[in-house]
Amino acid sequence: MCGIAGILSQQPEGLAPPRLEALTDMTDALQHRGPDGAGLWTDRHAGIALGHRRLAIVDLTESGRQPMLSGSGRYVVTFNGEIYNFQALRSELANCGHGFRGTSDTEVLLAAVEAWGLERALCRSRGMFALVLWDRKTRTLHFARDRMGKKPLYLLRAPTELLFASELKAFHRLAGSSLTIDPEAVTALLARGWVPDDRCIWSNVFKLPPAGILAVRAEALRQLPDVASLRAASRRWWSLEAVARAGRSDPIIASDEELVDELDALLRHAVGERMVADVPIGAFLSGGIDSSTVVAEMQAQSSRPVRTFTIGFSPSSYDESENAAAVARHLGTDHTELRLTAEAARNVIPELPHVWDEPFADESQIPTLLVARLARRDVTVAMTGDGGDECFAGYSRHVLAARLSPLLGATLAVRRPLAAALLRLAQASRSEPALRLPLPAGLERTLRSDRIDRLARLLLAPDENAFYAAATLASELCLDGRRMDSDRGQGDLGDLGDLASRIVLRDMEEYLPGDILVKLDRASMANSLEGRCPLLDHRVVELSWRVPMSAKIRHGKGKWLLRQVLARHVPRRLFERPKQGFDVPIAAWLRGPLREWASDLLGAERLRRQGLLDPVAVQACWNDHLVGRSDRSRVLWAALMLQAWIDAVAIPPRADALADHRDALQGA
Repeated sequence: MCGIAGILSQQPEGLAPPRLEALTDMTDALQHRGPDGAGLWTDRHAGIALGHRRLAIVDLTESGRQPMLSGSGRYVVTFNGEIYNFQALRSELANCGHGFRGTSDTEVLLAAVEAWGLERALCRSRGMFALVLWDRKTRTLHFARDRMGKKPLYLLRAPTELLFASELKAFHRLAGSSLTIDPEAVTALLARGWVPDDRCIWSNVFKLPPAGILAVRAEALRQLPDVASLRAASRRWWSLEAVARAGRSDPIIASDEELVDELDALLRHAVGERMVADVPIGAFLSGGIDSSTVVAEMQAQSSRPVRTFTIGFSPSSYDESENAAAVARHLGTDHTELRLTAEAARNVIPELPHVWDEPFADESQIPTLLVARLARRDVTVAMTGDGGDECFAGYSRHVLAARLSPLLGATLAVRRPLAAALLRLAQASRSEPALRLPLPAGLERTLRSDRIDRLARLLLAPDENAFYAAATLASELCLDGRRMDSDRGQGDLGDLGDLASRIVLRDMEEYLPGDILVKLDRASMANSLEGRCPLLDHRVVELSWRVPMSAKIRHGKGKWLLRQVLARHVPRRLFERPKQGFDVPIAAWLRGPLREWASDLLGAERLRRQGLLDPVAVQACWNDHLVGRSDRSRVLWAALMLQAWIDAVAIPPRADALADHRDALQGA
């Protein structure tokens, strides 16, 4: 796992060589992604420079250094990621006469490119990666990203150059004055809590999409003057939609037991491939179904206790550490638990804009960052359970889609009375007398949250786009006055059959790469830790689309098939409980210890000066939340993360910016 960066100049040959000192600045900004070494490669006449920061995982010797030249010298690559089946590919290539200097997967990838071409080499590789490959013969720069979008790659179109890097912070020193905020990205952030892959907070930056591939000839760079042209020139070398359609057209016909056998064997293999490393390896363990399954498959293949890590903090209703400890005891792992006070968890908030250098507002970023920091004390690689919900229909919206699908087929005239009754219940629960009633914690959270309102909106959804928006968006009308456009802008997916399958596909295409994988990548790499996701092995993804929905959602619960696999390793009493997630009590914090900090960031005069958010809408939302009329913490957290990011990143940062934020929080 590493950080990559580079520059391609469009100036005439030899007149404007790449700015080597600038490339050093770019790679220095990515040092956290690769603390074990740095490398530069340049061809001044061609106007190309590639940079690399190394986190050594496989082949710790000098033969694994990058940028790396292929055996023939034709190709140069700067590569971020892992190829998990590199040993099998190496054996095949060696049998065909290819020689190898070292034992790294990067060298195997280069040999595969020379033998089969880039696209076929990618198709035959199992892994996570973002790479930039320079073809010295054709003077063409190739960009590529892994199937599911685990590793990031940003391209910035400057006036005379194309800059590229693993993170946006690599661009700040070079192009800070030319970076402008994209208002559409702000709207998406406020509505979703994250900026989707088809937009960037900076208007002149292009994110290569998952499974994206782009070729840029040096002499044709002028023909790609902006983000729109880069997007138009890119394409997908692997299609998730094609996989979904193929799976639905060729479903597995098997008994329940046979399905469990097949998934268990595939997960065992996927986990085993990801246990190959020349450094210590462990796993995040929350005690939930996904991470527990991954750890169980690891321990079944390990001759020693697997290192597992979890974070626990108060209040106890948000704490899963006891569940994780129980699973760890049963499996016999070497378990490390760090218990934090709420104050200690809040103290990382000033770091968030620097870790996620695009505004990011999934509050579970806090425990994810903390557990990554904890794990890095003892290991360099950590397995995670990310992807289980997407592959096996684990979110409540998947279950709701399956349950409500027949009702959604009815006319709005039939659905309106039920929705109106739900809204009356929600309104009554927030009245002054109701707010004074002592209620059980679980019921109080349900009534005070927006869950009932959201269910009503689901019932009123006129189409699937509206249904998905109601199920996922933090706010229907965002705090910048714009309405979020929830239209996919893609082809008809009716051939996928049921509504739940179409919602799952949208989550795989949008929420997974835009939120879940961004959260994991930045949190882990900020701590120089590599995160691996065996549940997102593309063979698992492909199998999940051949499995009938009845094997995913059964008895009103999602992830039925994954539960059966886990039950072979762990007693059901240790994991059959309501889904909790990796949550923190942001709603309560905003009414309590974070109130002064939030009030300052959301001040009306400050918002008027910026011109990004509507001060009136923000104040109304803030007041609703403070008096307990409704839980508006999701959209407020997004607004606060935007404001904190503006202070730390978007404007010329003051040397004391981070200290100011920390002082404000600790003084709360």
